[in-house]
Amino acid sequence: MRILVTGGAGFIGSHVVDHLLKNNYTVIVLDNLSTGNIKNLNKKVKFIKGDIRDKNLDFRDIDGVIHLGAQVNVRTSLEKPLYDCDVNVMGTLNILETIRRYDVEKIVFASSVAVYGDPKYLPVDEEHPKKPLSPYGLSKYCGERYIELYGDLYGIDYTILRYSNVYGERQDPRGESGVVSIFIESMLKGKVPTIYGDGYQTRDFVYVGDVARGTIMALNWKNKVVNIGTGKETSINQLYNTISDILDFKEKPIYSDPREGEIYRMVVNIERALDLQWKPIVDLREGIRRTIEWMKEYLRGTC
Repeated sequence: MRILVTGGAGFIGSHVVDHLLKNNYTVIVLDNLSTGNIKNLNKKVKFIKGDIRDKNLDFRDIDGVIHLGAQVNVRTSLEKPLYDCDVNVMGTLNILETIRRYDVEKIVFASSVAVYGDPKYLPVDEEHPKKPLSPYGLSKYCGERYIELYGDLYGIDYTILRYSNVYGERQDPRGESGVVSIFIESMLKGKVPTIYGDGYQTRDFVYVGDVARGTIMALNWKNKVVNIGTGKETSINQLYNTISDILDFKEKPIYSDPREGEIYRMVVNIERALDLQWKPIVDLREGIRRTIEWMKEYLRGTC
């Protein structure tokens, strides 16, 4: 089976590619390398440097598309909403049009829990109202609705995955990054990390290897919308304490003003994913330990 992965040189995408190869898929990666890194890619992969907005994409002989290519930074979406919309909405629509043109059977779409906005209840299930707080969350939700529409109109089989906060190896702390890698890099360099807000805001942190495994399983799920997380709520203060404990870092965090467009509490209901035989395996402490080992190599310039 031939699978094309958009954004396949990125943080999550490169892990998805590795898992696809382990499961004997033929993999083609489309990435413009704006945030991705060619060093992340296995040499067995056919690489196409291109943009999801390119009008001349060729999906000939492709059986399925895993669509991870996106603008993923909430702050960038607030500063450059037109750019965010162009990449995440128009880019996704262009992928769908190319899929339709070449009769590709399946799309798996990487969405986000950002589509929910501030939770009305916890844990958040897939039926929770959608009221994004940022252009990023809204653009992801627009992508979802286009995919569902194309499923209805043209019979394109889809799975939409709403990732919670993904962390792990290859998450570049200097790029469009998550709090885990930022904290780890700062502490390894002896710098005190900053927490925006009071630190009691919560997230559902899920390890990238578990996410990649679920994303490949989603190739066999038909017309589903599925949360991918752990179902466990962790505060930023707890996260800080876990990382500092593993690294034996003694300094207390610096607290600053909360950031615009970010939710306060989030944890997802993963019952639907469990029913589909996916579950998270790597717990937070072990995932952080693995990420620290990778970060040490990264900072030495060896990966």
